[in-house]
Order: sequence, then C-alpha cells, then structure tokens
Amino acid sequence: MNLMSPPPRKLGRIHVPAVTLAHGGGGKAMKDLIDDVFVSAFASAEPQALEDQARFELAALAAQGDRLAFTTDSFVVDPLFFPGGDIGKLAVFGTVNDLAVGGAKPLYLSCAVVIEEGMKIDELRRVAQSMAAAARQAGVAIVTGDTKVVQRGACDKLFITTTGVGVIPVGIQLAIGAIRRGDGILVNGLLGDHGAAILAARGDLALETEIESDCAPLHGLIDVILKAAPGTRTIRDATRGGIATVLNEMAEASGVAIEIEEAATPLREEVRGFCEILGLDPLYLANEGKIVLAVPPAEIDAALAAMREHPLGACAMLIGHAYPGEAGRVTMKTAFGGKRIVDMLVGEQLPRIC
Repeated sequence: MNLMSPPPRKLGRIHVPAVTLAHGGGGKAMKDLIDDVFVSAFASAEPQALEDQARFELAALAAQGDRLAFTTDSFVVDPLFFPGGDIGKLAVFGTVNDLAVGGAKPLYLSCAVVIEEGMKIDELRRVAQSMAAAARQAGVAIVTGDTKVVQRGACDKLFITTTGVGVIPVGIQLAIGAIRRGDGILVNGLLGDHGAAILAARGDLALETEIESDCAPLHGLIDVILKAAPGTRTIRDATRGGIATVLNEMAEASGVAIEIEEAATPLREEVRGFCEILGLDPLYLANEGKIVLAVPPAEIDAALAAMREHPLGACAMLIGHAYPGEAGRVTMKTAFGGKRIVDMLVGEQLPRIC
C-alpha cells in the first residue's frame, strides 16, 4: 500500500475482536484491517491512494544531500510491550537509528507486519498507534507497507519489518573501517537498559526492577555530534550483542586494537546488580538508544561536551582508545588493574530481544 498519493478514499472499519485468517486473504476483511488499524494511524495530511509503492520527487531528495541511505530490519521482541517501549516503537526507532549512524537524515519508512491468527485487534491497534507516535517524534513518514496473517502457532503474535530511506548530507563520511590509532571511543550513556528491561518484563525469573528500555531516536544527537566533531570516524548503534560486539566489529574493520576501561564504562547500578545475579556480562546486553563512536584525539572533548548537552547524551563517557596492538583485538582494563579480552558475542545471551 502507498500512503502518499491522491486521491483520498473512504476507509473501511473492522468489527471483530481478533485477527482471523480472512484478514490476510486480500479481500474486504484485509482492506478493512489495513484501513482501520494502519492507514488511520499512519495517515499524513496529504491525500492518499493505496498504490503498490511510495513515490518521491528526486529533486527534493537531492536537495538534502548527495547519497541515499537504505536499510531494513525485522523486530520479533518478546513481550510485545515492555517498560519504556513496545515492538512498534522499537521498529520505528531501530530503523531510524540504522540510518542515522551513517550520518543520514531519516525520511521515509515502510512497515510490513506478519500477524498471528487470534491476535487481539485492540492490541494490534495499540502497536500501530505507537508506531505512528514514534514516527512523528522522529520526524519520518511511514509511507508504504504490507500485511500478512498466518495461522496460530506459525509466529508469536506479531513480527514487524521496517525499511528506511534517508539522505546523507554532502561532506559526511562515516565508515566503520576509518578508525585510527589514538582515536577516542565514546558512548552516549548508561548501557544495557533495554536488555535488562526486556528480561525483567518476561517475568520468568521473578525479578522486580524499575529499569526501562532506552529506546529512542538518535539522529538529533548524531547531528549535534557531527557539528561539534566533524572529524568523527564512525558511529554504530549498540543493539543486539551490546557494545562488546560493536567494538569488535570496529576493531576488525579498521585494523586496530581497542582497549576500554571498566571504571569508565557507564552502567546503572540496577543493571550491574541484575547481571551479577544472572551471570550476564553487561557489555553484551542490548541497547536501543545507545551509540558507540570513534573520534580523533583533537575532537574528543568537543564531542563529549556536545553529547552531554543533549538529553540523550547526558551520561556520555570516553570509555577507551584505539591503539597500536593486534588488529581486531578488544580488551578491557578491569577495576582491579588487570586486563581481559572482550570477544564478539558467541550465540545469544537473550533471544527475541529486539
């Protein structure tokens, strides 16, 4: 469906409490589901017609930069709703952030959903409305999508795939292989909140906590960083696999070693305690509002100052440096003065995390 092009049309309404296989059959039931749940939530002020694609003026895109950024991601989080967010919010912000870490201005998203037969309509509507609110917050438009319904047991309530298009302004050249020895490694705040919030929300371990997911759109923060520290080498969002995985990817791609300091790595005390109880390493916990960046030595202070003035960077820290050691090696200086190797995540600490 395309939510961008005229002319407007009368929207259908759905009058049953739960999704049935008929809602994926391509007929009136499916049209009513799409109209009632998705089109009504995602509609813009522009007249709409459901084409098979969204259409953009090339001149308008070219005026904002010299390259397009294009990304896609699927979200299968369990549970669908958790402290600080839900699968819809996660799907919008996750894709916005995948565009933003390349320096792109996020503009348009698609939304493809796979719905399990029997899912409550009110629950589905709540997710769609959350996506719409997140898109408004991020300043992007959800302009096209797809709806599929599968039989009971074929998926777990709802899977969402979002694809995003953005424009990279002239002069921005972020690349994961651009880190040089001596660069500072920075993060924008407390780590591991999303992973801890999801684990607590599942209720399997009878642990009580007030930790909320850090789910947030990061393009505003990244724009501030790039203005203050235009020499920033690379930016990555530390989602599944945590900062440990991101640091390994950075070190390997750039052919440098990276060392971080445990004492400088920002963690909420509740997250630290959570990990100690469960035997988890917080460096591998997922985040949905945290970035790791590499900045040349001369711009570290400027980048930190800019981040700390932004609401999503108030707890920013310099956690380590790239140095002339074994290429691809990541180590951490512990609080006791020793060192340990920080490998890339092997397997999955927590499945269905995003």
